[in-house]
Amino acid sequence: MATIVPSVSWPGACWTLLVCCLLTPGAQGQEFLLRVEPQNPVFPAGGSLLVNCSTDCPSSKKIILETSLSKELVGNGTGWAAFQLSNVTGNSRILCSGYCNGSQITGFSDITVYSLPERVELAPLPLWQPVGQNLTLRCQVEGGSPRTSLMVVLLRREEELSRQPAVGEPAEVNTTVLTSREDHGAHFSCRTELDMKPQGLELFWNTSASRQLRTFALPVTPPRLVAPRFLEVEKSWPVTCTLDGLFPASEAQVYLALGDQMLNATVMNHGDMLTATATATARADQEGAREIVCNVILGGERLEARENLTVFSFLGPILNLSEPSAPEGSTVTVSCMAGARVQVTLDGVPAAAPGQPAQLQLNATESDDGRNFFCSATLEVDGEFLCRNSSVQLRSVTLTFNPFTPALERLDHLKWKDKTRHILQCQARGNPYPQLRCLKEGSNREVPVGIPFFVNVTHNGTYQCQASSSRGKYTLVVVMDIEVPKSHFVPVFLAVLVTLGVVTVVVALMYVFREHKRSGRYHVRQGSTSLPLTSMQPTEAMGEEPSRAE
Repeated sequence: MATIVPSVSWPGACWTLLVCCLLTPGAQGQEFLLRVEPQNPVFPAGGSLLVNCSTDCPSSKKIILETSLSKELVGNGTGWAAFQLSNVTGNSRILCSGYCNGSQITGFSDITVYSLPERVELAPLPLWQPVGQNLTLRCQVEGGSPRTSLMVVLLRREEELSRQPAVGEPAEVNTTVLTSREDHGAHFSCRTELDMKPQGLELFWNTSASRQLRTFALPVTPPRLVAPRFLEVEKSWPVTCTLDGLFPASEAQVYLALGDQMLNATVMNHGDMLTATATATARADQEGAREIVCNVILGGERLEARENLTVFSFLGPILNLSEPSAPEGSTVTVSCMAGARVQVTLDGVPAAAPGQPAQLQLNATESDDGRNFFCSATLEVDGEFLCRNSSVQLRSVTLTFNPFTPALERLDHLKWKDKTRHILQCQARGNPYPQLRCLKEGSNREVPVGIPFFVNVTHNGTYQCQASSSRGKYTLVVVMDIEVPKSHFVPVFLAVLVTLGVVTVVVALMYVFREHKRSGRYHVRQGSTSLPLTSMQPTEAMGEEPSRAE
């Protein structure tokens, strides 16, 4: 009776199978077989295996194991031998052999090991992939067995794009994808699947690191650049660069430059439109023909726009007066100048040549006070004429006095009639404008100037009319002679006589009243409501008491 005791253990990557066989003798002429157990085992690569070789031949005393693997005899007996195989890393066929009745007997078993791939890697994706173009995905697989059970799957996110067997070492699996805007930011990967279910095991996965794809789309038209044709030195002007149909606009890079000078651009995007703005300020060393350049870079592609710009220097016009406030009669020089290549014209008279100043001289008069001088400057820049103007005003400083009375020959001796209206027309001119006052000598009585006033004999006298300003004083003596008409003399004389008579009568009455008061006697007439004063009788004056009124 034969007894077989199998023992199987799987500690980590180790597989051990122990088979013991007892041999029973056969009849004469019977063929005996050499058995190898386990038959065709499958286990992880790098493990160990206990192999038992046995036969029923009673004369078989020595059994050997032939293999290229590392082996160790762990036990033997009549008709059997056990060997320990270690570090089994690859598929192998083992052969057991012995002798039975002088004849060699053999048996074999195929060992199959399985292993997960050592490397599963998706080839690097391009930094940017144009939308609408094919993208080739490549996955490389090193190791992994058995290859007949190993498949390679290419994925977009969790979507399966391709499934192919792993062929070759290393195996490379390719597939092509037509990219779109939706692929921007998508993760791609590859996965190996080792299916050991037919051998009673499971499906083993191994996935590569994912790679992110960035897609982009550029318009066929260049950027639209808005920049000035001319830019003056030390002046600033806004520059705008716009591009529509850009995807993704938020990841585009924009560079604005004036010649070799990079501009600090502010970039904004809305949908597929990108707008960059900057302020260009020209330097003196940039004078001449220059270019404003806008570069939009996305996906390693560049779209460029250029505009010609002329940097120029336009100094002036500078308009000067030798004396902004000139005394009357003094010489004043007016000059106008500007920068190189600038043609100036002063009060309609051009300078001799561009870059040369224009001048004129005059003797300041009263009529020049407040006179404006104009200077224009013209500069030709790239076929265009640029013009600038400047003006300056001359102040003629004078102080004059001009009394004016059309009806009189002597302007400083005024003869006016009493009780009439007149205007003292004294005029003072000057810069700054003077203050004018006419005061009567001795009383400081002021008469109005330039407005009507009522004249009477009290205005007779001498007046000092004075014009004063910060530049000085000017005084004119004016005599007012008020004439009284002769026809008015008699009434005045009679009025004086009447006045004197009234005064005499009043004085006489006051004297009489005083004398009566001294006597102490008054008479009151009966039946009268008034109290008239009367003179005293002689007897009453001698001491008699007066009678009382009843």
